Amino acid sequence: MACRSGCCCGSTPLNEDNARFLLLALFIIVYLLCGAAVFSALEQPMEREAKERWAQRFELFKEKYNLSKKELNNFLRSYEEANVAGIRVDTIRPRWDFTGAFYFVGTVVSTIGFGMTTPATIPGKVFLMFYGLLGCAATILFFNLFLERVITVIAVVLKSCHKRRHNKAVLPQNGQQLPQGGGASVAGGSRGGNRGDLAGWKPSVYCVLLILGVAAILVSCCASLMYSAAEGWGYLDSLYFCFVAFSTIGFGDMVSSQRVAYEGHVTAAYRVGNFFFILTGVCCIYSLFNVISIIIKQVLNWLLRRLEAPCRCFFTSRGHHPHRHPRRNVVAPGHLRTRRDPSIETDAVNDSETDNGRRMSGEMISMRDFLAANKVNLAIMQKQLSEMAIGHPRQSSSGSRQNGFSGGVGALGIMNNRLAETSVDR
Repeated sequence: MACRSGCCCGSTPLNEDNARFLLLALFIIVYLLCGAAVFSALEQPMEREAKERWAQRFELFKEKYNLSKKELNNFLRSYEEANVAGIRVDTIRPRWDFTGAFYFVGTVVSTIGFGMTTPATIPGKVFLMFYGLLGCAATILFFNLFLERVITVIAVVLKSCHKRRHNKAVLPQNGQQLPQGGGASVAGGSRGGNRGDLAGWKPSVYCVLLILGVAAILVSCCASLMYSAAEGWGYLDSLYFCFVAFSTIGFGDMVSSQRVAYEGHVTAAYRVGNFFFILTGVCCIYSLFNVISIIIKQVLNWLLRRLEAPCRCFFTSRGHHPHRHPRRNVVAPGHLRTRRDPSIETDAVNDSETDNGRRMSGEMISMRDFLAANKVNLAIMQKQLSEMAIGHPRQSSSGSRQNGFSGGVGALGIMNNRLAETSVDR
């Protein structure tokens, strides 16, 4: 195992990215086991009670109408087939008219997939595979572009607030404020001067998390009010539906806008509001998940640094291996790591090796740090947030411009970077 994992210091050091990947995989496995234990404890008693009630009703119905168990089971299987085709006991809207089909394709391309409507014909299933391939890819692109604009808005707002606080903090001289290039930087404190302070300042990832969290909560609460009034659900059930739908989990146990008509002649307005809230909610939750993933990565980096301390003592006592050359991003004590050459993109050495406490302070990862490592796709969101806050987006390298691979967020950004690197290498 890696030195930072503290398992096998005498063996070949493990790549840092692989160590982080294994640590995250271990966390997910433990998280799944804990979740399974909690849900099993909460839901299994209810499941047993439902089975007992069903067995009693089944026997009573069979005796009342003098039916054999085989005949009744065959009838229930027929109903299950009708249920898959969209037939319910209560009157609901048609599933495969144009509006119903439009609702279905919306759940497909957004990857919600409620499951209440599914294609039953072979041509429909084949068409769905090709339709979903392009539609899901286009929707993911839309979510990434939406995320870029959210980053821009948040960065501009945070930069404006930081600039206002910085201007108020400039010490007065002769009853007037110092010019914006002559005072010491109070908030940033690294370059001295207003421009240097703003250029060195980076928004806090926790502040971005708070803003996106509040936005997601507001959208969910407003949508829950609408669903409670229109569908007759409880408010807590409506909140549950909002999270399941907005996070694209889409169980299908509760589905909105399925009645033929709603009271008060507001059917059309409700269907428009349902579409708006689902679209807005999915975008907000998608952005929120990205920021939470960044924080999870910061925690993993902190754990790797904590696990590195015992190995540093071990290597200090034994000495390093003279014929071992650490690989790129090797997880080893700091005095054994080889310093990288300055990057063409960054014009500096990777800051992550010299500033161990910065990430855990809540500060967004710097541009130089990201471009030097260039590994984690979620860091691209941090990159754009920092660029927009500074107000001077980094110019793409000549290779990226010539090959047309630049920009983007998340999976789109990491794909562009990878294509640019491979194209330049060729």
